[in-house]
Amino acid sequence: MTDLGGGPEGRPEGRRGTGAAGRLRAELAGAVRGEVSFGATARALTTMDASNYRRVPLGVVAPRDADDVAAALAVCRAHGVPVVARGGGTSIAGQATGTGVVLDFTRHMNRILALDPETRTAVVQPGAVLDRLQEAAAPHGLRFGPDPSTHGRCTLGGMIGNNSCGSHSVAWGTTADNVRELTVVGAAGDARRLGRDWRGAPDGLRALVESELALLRTGFPELPRRISGYALDALLPERGADTARAFCGSEGTWGLLTEAVVSLVEAPRARALAVLAYPDESAAADAAAGLLGHGPLTVEGMAADLVPADAGLPRGGAWLFVETGGGSPAEARAHADTIVRAADVRDALVVTDPAGQRALWRLREDAAGTATRMPYAGDGSPPGTGRGLGAEAWPGWEDCAVPPARLGAYLRDFRALLADHGLRGTPYGHFGDGCIHVRIDFDLVSAAGVARFRRFSEEVARLVVSHGGSLSGEHGDGQARAELLPAMYGAEMVRLFERAKDLWDPDGLLNPGMLVRPHRLDQNLRFAVLPKRPVDVEFGYPADGGDFSAAVRRCVGVAKCRTASAPGGAEVMCPSFRATGEEAHSTRGRARLLHEMLAGEIVTDGWRSTEVRDALDLCLSCKGCRSDCPVGVDMATYKAEFLHHHYAGRRRPAAHYALGRLPFWLAAVARTRSARLVNSLASLRPLAAAAKRLAGVAPGREIPRLAPETFGRWWSARLRERAYARERGADGPFPGSGGKTVLLWPDTFTEHLEPSVGRAAVRVLEAAGLTVLLPPETPWRHGPVGDGVTRSPLRLGPLLPRRRRRVCCGLTYVSTGQLDRARAVLRRTLDLLEPCFAVDGLPVVVLEPSCAAALRTDLPELLPGDPRAARLAAAVTTFAEALEQHAPGWTPPRVDRPATGQTHCHQHAVLGDGAERRLREAAGLTGTLAGGCCGLAGNFGFERGHEEVSRACAEEQLLPAVRAAGEGAVVLADGYSCRTQLAQLSGRRGRHLAEVLAEALDDVPRDGRFPATP
Repeated sequence: MTDLGGGPEGRPEGRRGTGAAGRLRAELAGAVRGEVSFGATARALTTMDASNYRRVPLGVVAPRDADDVAAALAVCRAHGVPVVARGGGTSIAGQATGTGVVLDFTRHMNRILALDPETRTAVVQPGAVLDRLQEAAAPHGLRFGPDPSTHGRCTLGGMIGNNSCGSHSVAWGTTADNVRELTVVGAAGDARRLGRDWRGAPDGLRALVESELALLRTGFPELPRRISGYALDALLPERGADTARAFCGSEGTWGLLTEAVVSLVEAPRARALAVLAYPDESAAADAAAGLLGHGPLTVEGMAADLVPADAGLPRGGAWLFVETGGGSPAEARAHADTIVRAADVRDALVVTDPAGQRALWRLREDAAGTATRMPYAGDGSPPGTGRGLGAEAWPGWEDCAVPPARLGAYLRDFRALLADHGLRGTPYGHFGDGCIHVRIDFDLVSAAGVARFRRFSEEVARLVVSHGGSLSGEHGDGQARAELLPAMYGAEMVRLFERAKDLWDPDGLLNPGMLVRPHRLDQNLRFAVLPKRPVDVEFGYPADGGDFSAAVRRCVGVAKCRTASAPGGAEVMCPSFRATGEEAHSTRGRARLLHEMLAGEIVTDGWRSTEVRDALDLCLSCKGCRSDCPVGVDMATYKAEFLHHHYAGRRRPAAHYALGRLPFWLAAVARTRSARLVNSLASLRPLAAAAKRLAGVAPGREIPRLAPETFGRWWSARLRERAYARERGADGPFPGSGGKTVLLWPDTFTEHLEPSVGRAAVRVLEAAGLTVLLPPETPWRHGPVGDGVTRSPLRLGPLLPRRRRRVCCGLTYVSTGQLDRARAVLRRTLDLLEPCFAVDGLPVVVLEPSCAAALRTDLPELLPGDPRAARLAAAVTTFAEALEQHAPGWTPPRVDRPATGQTHCHQHAVLGDGAERRLREAAGLTGTLAGGCCGLAGNFGFERGHEEVSRACAEEQLLPAVRAAGEGAVVLADGYSCRTQLAQLSGRRGRHLAEVLAEALDDVPRDGRFPATP
């Protein structure tokens, strides 16, 4: 007999199991039509939510309908195994984790079943994501009122379970205020329809309530965000004895939700956003309650700690975001202006542009992640050193609420308590409702740090109660606060909660340890299982103190990577999740698997883990998470690190040898001058098919054609002809000289596959008055080299035979995890560039965004001890940056055409595209480029098994944008992968911005070729 679980304080989490996990799995598989998985991957993906807690489940079931829910519950009841309902997994108090069977409602039970504009109601399943409901309601001028910052991935079932609120609760209330009826499966497997007048109540609940009317009428604080405990006061007769409302906030401990009828509200036709600046957060909090009489839609607060310096907010140390609505833009603006006049502010800004409002709201919505990585305060040591976890901050006291009029006083007391405990945190949140979110730099690893976490939690609970508040104002109690409920409600009320729970769930199988008879708040901490010493790794992880464990635990589970579409079309993360919808293919899912790999309990093979390998297989290494994840998880780097260790001393996939070592193979072709022969052979279908099979390339992919003349050979021939012309007595300065000198990086793709991009860039850079040089091909002893062929245009001595090498960013080696080779290539590159470092401030212009990103980030992180690496990384500029910074007086030629295409994912994530946007605007290229990822992503889209996902990524934004553009539109794609994907999937040719500008210059032939002499 296998013991399947025990509860806290000696209370069992259900009866001891009557069979092993294998028998439980078999019975579940026979009882339900949905998926049943007891494998390591499924369990590892559900060990955590967005809280500090971790529990290992026995298995995961994805029910298809209510009958599946009832069947799964019946099997688990027979085995005495706990059941936990899970939606988006963004709960912050630990209530979406458990040791029994997890029911994942997001896979199948995720639909909007009906929407009635007349009655303003919708019928939804528990796994439906809030944004899908908002999209369905929007054409009718309606919306669901509550909107947590996780609206792009949180589910309606989770919102009901936690009684979620969001930024608009001052106007439209909590989820409980917007629920009409609920259908649940009770603990005995019976379906219940919950509503007013005791509808669906279990036997004995009415008698229990009627016996405790006095306590229920006096025992609950009156405030808009009282979420803690069970809402038993909703069962009072004067409140309609509403069992559906009482069920909201029960955190899956009373029943399993299968369907909900929710109310919709009328959405304002127009909105304005007033940003009010105050000296500090306490001043903003003091002012918030006074604005409620003006009828705002939101009153949100943020302090400067969470706001980038370039955010464009009015000057101040803290801000209130006050949204107003109206029937027209003018009416919404007038409403906002009224609030500005009524507020006593240091400065103010009213934003009416929808795009500007979205940008500001993204600052607020990302705060839950941003607050997890605070600027380090101290001696400048990196995170993870000096004091516990350094700049890491965590939930654990995330969302208490006090009466709005008491918020300023509470925050001052709260700051003092933080100081007393030597802790730091940055409060933000729903100031209009008196609800505060805060991440605090708890040390949750050491015993002393955990003890301090407990002491602080106990003291701050008493502080909240002293201000008349609720321990939870939005996210529920879960494990984080349930133990402290006696401080808020007293022992008698807590016993009443326990009696109510026992009526709904007599066997204690529904999410045990939450709300009543709780786990201790310092148990089951997710950090406890991680290695106590730094893991031996290849990258430097400078932002994490060199600690791979610290890098992995960056993921706190807010799951921004799980959105079904890029917010506003501008973001990249996470293309593979949007293509498959699988948690394992999200940034969070992969981070969870890496966490469990380090823990070694579920994923037991360490770096050899097939579970982690398979999850990372569909990671495109787009680097989108590096910028779009609020806490900066960098899965592309983690993937390269994992692949390096996973294949150490072992045979790699064929694509790693063929595509991962592409620079080597292309250089061999160039040395033997066999490009035309290779192209001819690749055009023969049987030979091409055999080559693709051997190289691990997808059969549907076309083999790109190699350039018969490399960019380097074109450059050398051009330079020699110019030198000869000079020797023949040509007048004037040497062509292409005299201005600021820039070093043009001959990346592998430009050099061997599309030299036209390099030729165009040279033409434009020289037209702008810049002197263009190429890196040397041999180490020189006599100072900088101009062209990589000769020391000067007039001397031939250095042409004596030497072994030639080319600079390389190591991108293909990094993306396939061949880090030893990458490091060797990068060291060779630095050796070649040694003379160039003698030229002070010599910028390095890189045309290929992925190569520029590799030099900016991978180079210094792989060679952290080499000062040359940091110098080269700092010297890297994009094509547009070089023109903007080093030829500021140059005016680009006018193109005056609409543009379509895509911003390269690495450009978005690492480099930024501000200079590119300004250059396009100056050239008259109108329109906005699509976001997302093209899906080819270097070697990814060429590898066998990736074709379907690659195409799906392209179909998300890039291909629709290009199809929608007119024939006269310029298709821009600065990345070689993007251009290749376009050519192979749409037949349209994308062009680098340099090519478009070069073509627009008067003396450039239409074929893009340039004469050898000017």
